[in-house]
Amino acid sequence: MAASYISVPRDLTKVKSKLVFNLTKRQLICFSVAALFGVPSFFLIKQIASVSTAAIGMMVIMMPFFFLAMYEKNGQHLEVILGHLIEATFIRPKERPYKTDNYYAALHRYAEAERDINNIVMYNEAMRPEKKKKGREENLDDFF
Repeated sequence: MAASYISVPRDLTKVKSKLVFNLTKRQLICFSVAALFGVPSFFLIKQIASVSTAAIGMMVIMMPFFFLAMYEKNGQHLEVILGHLIEATFIRPKERPYKTDNYYAALHRYAEAERDINNIVMYNEAMRPEKKKKGREENLDDFF
């Protein structure tokens, strides 16, 4: 008596739910869009050129959608990988020099900033007119 075994993956995060024809929702959408662009292009190219040229043209038009549907590396789809590639190649600067923040220079900047703040406070207090001291009597105008 032969036993039937079903292999169950240990990492269940890689398991994707299948819908129709054992395809995921992403694959169904990408294949449908590829068909929407590829089939009409086949008939348009067939009017101008031969059938084999039209078939090659249809494959060239549909291929990016197939790559979007099927390609996945390290859990990232093709558009994410292309986005990282474009960002690293064109958007971010080419040279990224390593800049250290010297601890003693940071302490020196902090001391200078604190000294400047104290000078500003002392200047404002020196320029403020003195209030007359009134002993225990309080005037209501001081509160408002």
